[in-house]
Amino acid sequence: MAVKKPENLSFDEAMSELEQVVVELESGDIPLEQALKRFERGIALARTTRDKLDQAEQQVKILLSQDDQAPLSPFEEQGS
Repeated sequence: MAVKKPENLSFDEAMSELEQVVVELESGDIPLEQALKRFERGIALARTTRDKLDQAEQQVKILLSQDDQAPLSPFEEQGS
């Protein structure tokens, strides 16, 4: 099976693959050259997921701006 470009993956697919990359890298059981390739893939996946989240946030802002009764407020992560 051909590896899809990160930008062609859904958010969930990219997150799932990114999680797998992290597990592989944390295990330390792969050769350096392969680890570097997996790290590079992980960076691309992280950028893709961030971009998709940014797009979703923008869509939400647009939708909420159409309703004067729905003020925007900054998102605050719980448990950080």
